[in-house]
Amino acid sequence: MKFLVLSDIHGDLSNLDRLDSCFKNADAVLFGGDFAKFEHEETGKPVLEKLLSKHDTIFSVIGNCDNPDFLSEIEGADISVEASLAFHDGIAVCGSGGGTKFTGTTPFERDEDEILSDYEVVENSSGECADEDGHWQNLVLIMHNPPKETECDKLPNGIHVGSEKLRSYIEKRTPFLVVTGHIHESAGISKIGEATVINPGSLSEGKYGWVEAEKDTSGKWSVTKAELLQIKD
Repeated sequence: MKFLVLSDIHGDLSNLDRLDSCFKNADAVLFGGDFAKFEHEETGKPVLEKLLSKHDTIFSVIGNCDNPDFLSEIEGADISVEASLAFHDGIAVCGSGGGTKFTGTTPFERDEDEILSDYEVVENSSGECADEDGHWQNLVLIMHNPPKETECDKLPNGIHVGSEKLRSYIEKRTPFLVVTGHIHESAGISKIGEATVINPGSLSEGKYGWVEAEKDTSGKWSVTKAELLQIKD
């Protein structure tokens, strides 16, 4: 399966149009949130409409620059996985939106426990979908806020600003893929256990990601390719 991985579009419609070939080749699109430009929440709806025109299979959360009420827009478009589970070809996708509290200048800032609470649906469904040890073999997590101590949450000065609780949750639930965003300076790919963690960077800066996964004979999915890409001028 081929995934086009996007995050932090921030109202940029032009770069979405420049990815038409990627949309065509992808089996699904994973979007880490921030439809809207900072302090311009009204730019989120045109991005959503453009995104919906590009692909039929999209899994998304909202970001810290999106108004919390915008969640109803992506739910209405049937692309939200925030605090919910979606299933696609044997893969379960669950998401959590918003960013941890920092500046207080963006509309969707939450504490770590609030962000983590969006994954309660995973806990409530683990008896049906996990193995006998409680591990989800085919789980994808989308989280706007990155987990701590990876290449995906590191500022240029080397300080890691991600969530310790999200990292611990990844270690506990063993997804095979984690998509994040939020920290534009930290486009990167890391591993937490068997999980591939990717922050594709901000599409408003021309950055995006590509992930490929394969299913073995037992039905278990795993990442076989993950790369960071840049739109060329």
